[in-house]
Amino acid sequence: MKAAFAHWDHRIAPVFDVARQIHVVAGESGRITAESEEVLADDLPLQKVIRLAELGVGTLVCGAISRPLHAMVAAYGIQVVPFVAGDLSEVIQAWLRGGLDGGEFAMPGAGEPMASTGRNIS
Repeated sequence: MKAAFAHWDHRIAPVFDVARQIHVVAGESGRITAESEEVLADDLPLQKVIRLAELGVGTLVCGAISRPLHAMVAAYGIQVVPFVAGDLSEVIQAWLRGGLDGGEFAMPGAGEPMASTGRNIS
């Protein structure tokens, strides 16, 4: 399983729509099997989504994300885990353990859960 973590300054980037860097992690049995740093194009949002698909990403972990971009990412079969905040390495370790749903890494201001995304900003 492979996940991309949008980040800035060793923390989850607050808004995916303007994020330029992702840390891609392949994990198996709770451990990292491969990882790389990638730069996303700063042009059209669709180019970011296509790059995620090219990298074989199955999950995108990010801070806030606009509804149109979320829909584009999901249309490519990529699960979006939005409204995550925190130290990049700690978030990656929590993802490997399956622990991003507990609220420990919830972005401040995240509102009521949504059926399709997990959390939403009110």
